[in-house]
Amino acid sequence: MLAAINHERPDYTPHNIYFTAQMLRKMIDHTGDPDYINTIGNHIDKVKLRKSLVPVEGKTEHFTDEFGIEWDLSGVDKDIGVVAEYPVNSAEELAEYEPPEVDEAYVRGECERLMKSGKENFKLASVGFALFERAWSLCGMENLMCYMLTDPEAVESLFKKLTENNMRKTEIALEYDFDGVIFGDDWGQQKGLIMGAPLWRKFIRPCAAALYGAVKKKGKYVAQHSCGDNSEIFGDLIDIGLDVYQTFQPEIYNLRSYKQKFSGKLTIWGGISTQTQLPFLTPEKIYETVAQTISILGEGGGYIAAPTHDAPGDIPPRNIEAMVRAFKDQAKK
Repeated sequence: MLAAINHERPDYTPHNIYFTAQMLRKMIDHTGDPDYINTIGNHIDKVKLRKSLVPVEGKTEHFTDEFGIEWDLSGVDKDIGVVAEYPVNSAEELAEYEPPEVDEAYVRGECERLMKSGKENFKLASVGFALFERAWSLCGMENLMCYMLTDPEAVESLFKKLTENNMRKTEIALEYDFDGVIFGDDWGQQKGLIMGAPLWRKFIRPCAAALYGAVKKKGKYVAQHSCGDNSEIFGDLIDIGLDVYQTFQPEIYNLRSYKQKFSGKLTIWGGISTQTQLPFLTPEKIYETVAQTISILGEGGGYIAAPTHDAPGDIPPRNIEAMVRAFKDQAKK
């Protein structure tokens, strides 16, 4: 992992697979191994600093998060779901909103649990739903983007408070022996940024720069998860200290051109599509595709082989096995 992120030639390309609860259950049922997750040879251990969802009494498959937002997981998506009701209903309420206090005991407990795991993997602290996602989950995405234009001061006030909340979690995590911090915040859609580059630079870049800066000050690595097309701002992200970008979707980015463009500047994490490849190709084609992806993106380091998202429940288990086999076989060469 260290060689890959430092753009040195590793012994072999590191790999990592995260699963949704649905997909992991499918793999356990398919293999008959309740410990299946520990057989795939992941190179990254990650702990989420966001508290687990709490069931809503009297509502099946409804849960609240640490910000008190109610999520409906009764649909097809059992992983994240949709917001049942937005608690903030105006720009004025947005400006006045106060995030909950960080539960320091919980954050420390999660950090200590990972430190005691006994594994020597690359260790990441995860600060998810960091800025944009947390903001729209409070007031709705359409409303948030309108407020960016009509009430920018309210949005800036909220983002400042969210940054302070995330900073506290980050500072606690940095007291432990993590290799880095990964921030999660989806900015991209299939083509381009959701809010556009100018608004991203106005509202999000300063906050991300502050969070990245705190991590870099401690000599740790910065990773960013953001689905979709973030090509407009890769230069910005590198400028403010990003080391690793997740997730790199092959239906959006051309593997060869991006590898050439960012070689030595940005480590790519992903590259194996959960959208167009893993659910639909044959196991034989998956093996071939994974091997080819590693040969393109893994040359000279700078690549972490992985699906482009937590593996969702629509992937045939044999395709997961083919991907893992390709990961392990390239390590033997």
